[in-house]
Amino acid sequence: MLPSVLRCTRPIITITKTHLASSRPLAHFRPHMDPDPSRPVERAIRTKLTEALKPDYLEVHNESHMHAVPPGSESHFRVLVVSSQFEGLPLIKRHRLVNDALKEELNTYVHALAIQVKTPEQWGSNPTLAKSPPCMGGSKGDHTVEEKLKAT
Repeated sequence: MLPSVLRCTRPIITITKTHLASSRPLAHFRPHMDPDPSRPVERAIRTKLTEALKPDYLEVHNESHMHAVPPGSESHFRVLVVSSQFEGLPLIKRHRLVNDALKEELNTYVHALAIQVKTPEQWGSNPTLAKSPPCMGGSKGDHTVEEKLKAT
C-alpha cells in the first residue's frame, strides 16, 4: 500500500517555456520534482502527457482520496495540460488527445480522469485549475474498480 493519501495530493508542476513563466507569475509554482516512485500511475500519466503533448504547463493531481476507494489508491485523477498543440482545436479534440495519450491507464488502473486543457494564451489570461465536485459514490457500483486497484 502507498504512504498516506494526503501526500498524493501535492501538485507536480513543470514549466518548460520561459515566455509562459515570465508573462504571468504563477502564485503556486513549485520547481519540477521527480515523481514519487511509489506512485507509478501518477508517474505514467505525467510521462505520457509530457511526451505526447509537450506541455508548457502540466499538473497531475491524484484525487483518489476524495472517492470511495481504499487509502493509497491511484484511480481518480485530475489533469491540467497547457499546450500549444491545442491551438485551433475544439475542446472535444483536445480531450481526445489526452485520452489517446493515456489509453493504457484508462483501460486498466484509472477509473476517472478529469481533464482541463488550455492553450498558452488561455492559460495566460486565466491560470486556474477547476475544482473537482464531491464524490457521489459512483465507483461503488463499478465492479471493475476493485480489479483495477488490485493490479496496481
